[in-house]
Amino acid sequence: MNLVSRRMVAPQVGHYVFARDDGQPLPFIPGQFIQVHFAYADGTATRRSYSLATIPDPVKGPDDLVEIAVSYVPGGAATALFEGLEIGDSINATGPFGRFCLMPNDNNQRYLLIGTGTGITPYRAMLPLLEKAIAERNVQVVLLFGARNPAELLYGDEFREFANRHPDNFRFLPCFSRELPAPDSPHAHPDVRHGYVQQFLPELSPDPETDIAYLCGNPDMVDTCAEALRETGLLPRQIRREKYVSSK
Repeated sequence: MNLVSRRMVAPQVGHYVFARDDGQPLPFIPGQFIQVHFAYADGTATRRSYSLATIPDPVKGPDDLVEIAVSYVPGGAATALFEGLEIGDSINATGPFGRFCLMPNDNNQRYLLIGTGTGITPYRAMLPLLEKAIAERNVQVVLLFGARNPAELLYGDEFREFANRHPDNFRFLPCFSRELPAPDSPHAHPDVRHGYVQQFLPELSPDPETDIAYLCGNPDMVDTCAEALRETGLLPRQIRREKYVSSK
């Protein structure tokens, strides 16, 4: 894949857009990931997994563009790779892989989408499918997103815009653990919370009769929320998880 563009979406997170070398579309299911292959300084081969942030066109379907969010880790080998890329440079990747996806046979009444950091990425790719589920099944969606401060609210404007378009079906709840937005900030909203996502899970009143939950991001958050959801009666098949582990 060749680098087409990149931009910073948070102080330590870059949004990268690549195009496939062969110009062919990348068929994928939102929620899946790719693996980027590279080598350490000593030549040892390794790889890193990145959820696809690409929003597929609901009419045209997938194209040859591949979008990912890359969290920069000080001293990280993958960070060095991505920071050193120039427009037109190529990387090797395989995929897509994974089953952290919305299922076509879901008949739930509500999705609880919970994420921290770059764990929000797959939910961006899911927006067209969520919009379809809203139109066809009148499904309710709550997106509970944890960040330290407003600057780290990845794709926050896109999620807020989606919530504004679907006020009766989509609720966006940003949780800031350290710093709340200023009162005159575009991020200031009655649904903003101060704390960690797991603190506000009870506010959503998880219900095994209606809900399917998705958990993505920090492993501790995923484990804590999964246990809390099980205590409310949600079955394992109603709790879909993906953990993000940073590597150096």
